[in-house]
Amino acid sequence: MSEAIARDLMAQRFRSYLPVVVDLETGGFNAERDAVLEIAAVTLTMDPEGNLLPDATYAYHLHPFEGANVEQSALDFTGIRLDDPLRRQVALTEEQALGEIFRPIRKAIKAHGCTRAILVGHNAAFDHGFLNAASNRCGIKRNPFHPFSSFDTATLAGLVYGQTVLARACRAAGIEFDNKAAHSARYDTERTAELFCAMVNRYKDLGGWQLAVREQAMDDNED
Repeated sequence: MSEAIARDLMAQRFRSYLPVVVDLETGGFNAERDAVLEIAAVTLTMDPEGNLLPDATYAYHLHPFEGANVEQSALDFTGIRLDDPLRRQVALTEEQALGEIFRPIRKAIKAHGCTRAILVGHNAAFDHGFLNAASNRCGIKRNPFHPFSSFDTATLAGLVYGQTVLARACRAAGIEFDNKAAHSARYDTERTAELFCAMVNRYKDLGGWQLAVREQAMDDNED
């Protein structure tokens, strides 16, 4: 029963969209030209009290697509070494990585009674643009994400905490942040997921989300 309640609450909370936190590390700022080097996604779930929680993490290294540009300044910023033997051994093609990411997201959408995923990201437009460009390059017709809507935690954190930098916003929310581990897609995605959940849950605790309560009351009155 409690799982069914949580499932219904998630579907109600975001209009049947399942929020999935995404971060990509790239070879530059041009989504059409520059390579995706790392991708990570964190699916979210909800408990019977309506609290949003991180669920599963999926993270992959990618080989640059054929003809892709990789700026040295981007490698210096992220610390990614394309010639690292271990990285070369585990890295996937874009098509393989997107398949590995999208498959469990589609399952999570169905499991939570939702119809589509909605991207959550820190400066979400950047990640969304690269994700859509990669999907188009790979000819993926069933991209589980809404094509343009997203939740931007930089904007939300600016509103809630007065901080737009991920590290500062996390600390303002009481979330530990290791600057040395930053700019890894896995690490940044997991911290962004914690931050998004903290803001959504804080809003709920302050009485800001009463939709489920109102709908339940309406159902009770109809009975």
